[in-house]
Amino acid sequence: MEIDRDPTAIDRWLHLPAAGLMRLSTIPVEYLDAPLRIDGHTYDMRSCLEHTVTIEELSYGDAGFMLACPGPLMSGVAVDALGDDKQRHAYYEQLSRPEATWTFFGLTEPAKGSAATELETALTPDGDGFRLSGAKRYVGNAAFARLGVVFCRRAPGPLGIEAVLVDTRDPGFRAELIPTVGMRGARISAITLDGVRIEREQVLGYDTLRPSRRGLVGAIRTLQRFRPVLAGTALGLTRAVLDHVRRERPALTGTARDRLEDLRDRLEATRRQNYDIASAIDAGKVRSDRIAGVKTRAAELAERATLAAADLLGPASLLEDPWLGKLYRDARAFEFMEGTGHIQRLAVFQGVAKHTFLA
Repeated sequence: MEIDRDPTAIDRWLHLPAAGLMRLSTIPVEYLDAPLRIDGHTYDMRSCLEHTVTIEELSYGDAGFMLACPGPLMSGVAVDALGDDKQRHAYYEQLSRPEATWTFFGLTEPAKGSAATELETALTPDGDGFRLSGAKRYVGNAAFARLGVVFCRRAPGPLGIEAVLVDTRDPGFRAELIPTVGMRGARISAITLDGVRIEREQVLGYDTLRPSRRGLVGAIRTLQRFRPVLAGTALGLTRAVLDHVRRERPALTGTARDRLEDLRDRLEATRRQNYDIASAIDAGKVRSDRIAGVKTRAAELAERATLAAADLLGPASLLEDPWLGKLYRDARAFEFMEGTGHIQRLAVFQGVAKHTFLA
């Protein structure tokens, strides 16, 4: 609850094991002095399934707290997908230092939303490097980050999109918090880029990848890799809400009990599907329509669970129980995170039209 009241309060809780786990998540083990090992297995969460399960469990406690923690999160996936060896080393060497380092993933722009191909943030030549100018919006942790990945346009068309590593200390970079009703731990921010100097080595994959394999490809790969993780976040919150209702109303009967059990059945079915999709991603079998479907279903389930809780416990419960009120607000964020529901439903429709979604 403290993070919900004051998102900057995460600094006082970085000693907790959960914060340490998030800080080191997806960092390659060669950069870690003491990676997490249990029964001979090293847990670095570079596996999508491992990452998804871990985030779901942490979100059962508090999704906002988890999102407020330092660590690579989405920017690390973009660096892995596009960066060369030197770029990956520089990125992970920074994140593996003892001090906490927040990162950000800058894709969404004002008035553009999820339309990644309509980017207007410009990367223009300047001597032997570039200048980055434009704006990003709804970016998690940007106001507190040390570095991040920004998607921008170097030339017209989809092949003109690039991804660049940005140090937030550089002149011309400015980020500020956007007030939000829910999921305050995500610390959603607005970014202004006013001629930020970008060296050639900051353009991910510039010397090693063809334009067709840079930029937009990294954005798509990152979103596909992270959507099961986001679905896990929503499912962790859903499970917490349903367990709370069961504790508060253990003697539910009739249609009220049936409603709760139906939600629990849907939760378990969606969890299994999400794990299957995460496993498929680990095996290199990326199905964008199914990824979109499970993300949409998980987001809807979180909203339905909180609506049911308010109904079964009484509308006053949202005021009398601050924790439940927080989850009610937080659940509304999933619709907009990593692609809105409309974008996801379009992907599902395309899969149905091609007879691949149910295959």
